[in-house]
Amino acid sequence: MFTRILACLALLLATAGAQAATWVVGAKPPAMGLREALTMAQDGDTVAVLEGEYEGHAGVITQKRLILRGIGKRPVLRAAGKHAEGKALIVVRGGDVLIENLEFRGVRVPDGNGAGVRFEKGHLVIKSCAFYDNENGLLTANEPDAELQIVDSIFGEAPQVTGSLPHLLYVGRIARFTITGSRLHDGFEGHLIKSRAKETVVAYNMIYDGWGGHASYEIDLPNGGLAYIVGNVIGQGRETQNQVLIAYGAEGRAWPNSALYLSHNTLIGSGYVPTWFLRVWDDRLPPATPVHAINNVVAGLGIFSLGARGEFEGNVQTLGRWLRGPSVLDFALAMDSSLRDKAIDPRSYLGIDLSPKAEFTMPIGTRPLPAPAHWSPGAFQ
Repeated sequence: MFTRILACLALLLATAGAQAATWVVGAKPPAMGLREALTMAQDGDTVAVLEGEYEGHAGVITQKRLILRGIGKRPVLRAAGKHAEGKALIVVRGGDVLIENLEFRGVRVPDGNGAGVRFEKGHLVIKSCAFYDNENGLLTANEPDAELQIVDSIFGEAPQVTGSLPHLLYVGRIARFTITGSRLHDGFEGHLIKSRAKETVVAYNMIYDGWGGHASYEIDLPNGGLAYIVGNVIGQGRETQNQVLIAYGAEGRAWPNSALYLSHNTLIGSGYVPTWFLRVWDDRLPPATPVHAINNVVAGLGIFSLGARGEFEGNVQTLGRWLRGPSVLDFALAMDSSLRDKAIDPRSYLGIDLSPKAEFTMPIGTRPLPAPAHWSPGAFQ
């Protein structure tokens, strides 16, 4: 009762002073729960989640502006059979929202399509978060004006339920989706990244299914759209469910304009079956859809771009011997590699700057990348 009185007093003070308030959430009573804090928070407030393990905490964000932030060591939100509206642990209804430093685990819902976060509309930033063992890590609706930005986050450990097709990250038909400095690994039957967005930017990530991964596509862009895939490590697991690494246009166009730009990525095959590193469904996309691939390293047995029409320059294929330490997730070129300094200048390719401005750093994050005197292919200079 005393905690509720304090919460109400804080709300009155925040309203009276027209200042943003901070609502503090704890893992156990008498601390305020997450659902209660999200219900009481006003536009512009912050909901601060103290470090700890939270079971069954879920809620809906309806504010026009809100920050939901973990404090200290990343708090872990375990579903434990609970969810908001049968959708997710956190449902973002709209507005301008930041979710930072939280971990989402174990979401299951009755229709089998649950998520750590369900994003319905507005502008959402996910920063320094982790999503493990969820039916979908993050799932969006098909709101044409929505924008999603993911920074320095982890998606992994898809539930191993045959036939369920869990995706680590599933983006619907929204206006724009970007992901940087993030790691995705250990999928199962579904895709690591699936995006139907009008514009998709995937830059400086480690999208590598890993030794225990059973994913299908690593990146699936089924409806085309404008897509920039720059400076990533993208690799299959040895138990991959599909030979295709990157798929573009498999389900037909949803947007009037489409183009794919694939620059300075390091593409890793499974090592067990031949890989189709880039598959483009030209016949299902707008006529003469541009496809440009430059300065990519293709490591492993397989084909790079069979049947794809477009511009392909500066790409090199190797069986992996020129990579520094793949077994320890070091996919940079060895210092004595003959591939070094052999790339074309990506800064003005066909009048477009396709140069990487950063490099992925383990376990998550990026470091700035000044333009070198001579460019090398792949994700690392």
